[in-house]
Amino acid sequence: MNLPNKITMLRVILIPFFVFFMLADSIRYANYIAALIFIIASLTDTLDGYIARKYNLISNFGKFMDPLADKLLVNSALVCFISIPENPMPVWGVIIIISRDFIISGFRLVASDAGVVLAASFWGKIKTITQMIMSVLLIVNFNGKVIDIIENVFIYAAIILTVVSLVDYLVKNWHIMQDGNM
Repeated sequence: MNLPNKITMLRVILIPFFVFFMLADSIRYANYIAALIFIIASLTDTLDGYIARKYNLISNFGKFMDPLADKLLVNSALVCFISIPENPMPVWGVIIIISRDFIISGFRLVASDAGVVLAASFWGKIKTITQMIMSVLLIVNFNGKVIDIIENVFIYAAIILTVVSLVDYLVKNWHIMQDGNM
């Protein structure tokens, strides 16, 4: 396993620690610890991609696992948000984001069975960055009118970009299903 793939796996390993602190009401500053873990895990996404491209260490495992690790991290945060009553993330937004991730993961899995590896798209990357920023804002939960507006902007931007990236992904890759490869 090359270094970028190890960094991707580190992101996955950090998820249970993030969830623990995210849901640990009895630990002082648990949300800040959760935010720090989430930020570190999010930054590994940039780091593994940079190393993979710079040193030509791009692999099929990385193309598959890197976006999956992102989905696991963000979706873990989304599920945690639902359990926090004062959190502004709407349940319907969580359902849209998680549904998109299942659709894309299923599409990638079927494509991979046909010998095709589908890498993340531009819109998918923008969506992920927006979701990660939104998540950090919601984890820390500063409370304040300006912050609440910023949180809401990121919530709705993340939901819109989720739908845009889904449509973009399906349109760009629909030929795979029509060519009989799947």
